[in-house]
Amino acid sequence: MLRNLRPALIVTRREIRDQFRDWRILVPILALTLFFPGLMNFAAREAVSFVERYGAPIIGDRLIPFLLMVVGFFPISVSLVIALESFVGEKERRSIEPLLSSPLTDLQLYLGKLLAVMLPPLLASYLGIVVYLWGVYRQVGWSPDPILLLQVVALTMVQSLLMVSGAVVISSQATSARAANLLASFIIVPTAMLLIGESMIMFWARYHILWWAIFGQALIAGLLVRTGIAYFNREELLGRELDILNFKWGWQVFWGAFSGGAKTPAAWILREIPRTLKRLALALFCVLAVFIVAGWVGAQQAQIFVLPPEIMDIRNLQDGFVQSVEGFESLRFFSVESVPLVAMHNLRAVLLATVIGIFSFGVMGLIVLMLPFIIIGYFTVTAARAGISPALFLGAFILPHGILEIPAIAIAGAAILRMGATLSTPAQGKTIGEALLRALADWVKAILIFVIPLLIGAAALEVFVTPAVVLRIFGG
Repeated sequence: MLRNLRPALIVTRREIRDQFRDWRILVPILALTLFFPGLMNFAAREAVSFVERYGAPIIGDRLIPFLLMVVGFFPISVSLVIALESFVGEKERRSIEPLLSSPLTDLQLYLGKLLAVMLPPLLASYLGIVVYLWGVYRQVGWSPDPILLLQVVALTMVQSLLMVSGAVVISSQATSARAANLLASFIIVPTAMLLIGESMIMFWARYHILWWAIFGQALIAGLLVRTGIAYFNREELLGRELDILNFKWGWQVFWGAFSGGAKTPAAWILREIPRTLKRLALALFCVLAVFIVAGWVGAQQAQIFVLPPEIMDIRNLQDGFVQSVEGFESLRFFSVESVPLVAMHNLRAVLLATVIGIFSFGVMGLIVLMLPFIIIGYFTVTAARAGISPALFLGAFILPHGILEIPAIAIAGAAILRMGATLSTPAQGKTIGEALLRALADWVKAILIFVIPLLIGAAALEVFVTPAVVLRIFGG
């Protein structure tokens, strides 16, 4: 890595020197670094004085750390604009040919560009944080907890890397600056949603959750860097003039991967079931491990969020189980028309996880699929605390339909994870679009061959068998 980093720093120094020569880049960075912290200081002072008049100082205490995070975020937003211009902008200005003709490798070129567009805005963010902290200490006497300050510094760094790495991937694959700017919405919208979630954490003062936000964003940023390195090719960058939607080519690639060359449905089933399972084997193992961790997380939450003692009485808990089964009218148990409703509900969850997973390398998709297992872990420990055997609880509520539903969810998660991993894994001789179409074909095969049949069977068991088992065990 050090051998690749030293030549990359040559590109970094060249890019940073050119940035500091351009007043259109310096002015926004300086303005956001110096003016914005002053504005936030004014806002913090006015907010603290206002809430103190009404006896609500806690609001001011929660607002100041939030403004600290915002001060660190705004200067790095400049990095998005610079990163979008990193490759495609130089290509349009005809200034990238000398750089690409240098003896540097593709990896060194990419790392050099990545560092060049990230370092100046990141340093400006840290300077803005220092200015804000100095001003707010002088005005209201507030100083951050060292752990909170470390979290904000780390959060600023991973957000900068996340935005920059995504923008550089777009810049290296786009054919024009206009296309790159339009594709930037796939970075801006998720980042804005992340900022909203982090602000909620700040206002609720659940600062320990920020470590998970830092870890998650660092993971996604690392995968984006990996994607950029895997699919960056200087020859393709120079030769790519215009991308067009070639539906015929896309369908041929997808159908070739989907059919596997089989001539009959029977040959397709006999050939593709083993092939698909083999390709999903590693991802399936990872997904099962994640589900076990999710159950453990739910069990730990049951130790924190304990139900009231009157609810934890075993008789009340059993009566509640029976009443929830008997009175759940929206899903008419023991009724045939309820089976497609339950199956469609589970399939919608899989489709939602797939859509989210495509934009997060499968990570967010797995989190969606983890939620039921977190709930299972929570209620298993809750039932055990009330005196109900965990094996009895799982055997009554989960096992009857879970014997089919859990494998279906695991296979769907494996297909989602493999599709996300395809984006960050170099495919020899294939473009990123071709690799994604082949992974999508495997996802469709997994859904058609395994997931849909298993979910339909699980829905029938959930409607007819599980309620009967619960009533039999807890209804007496």
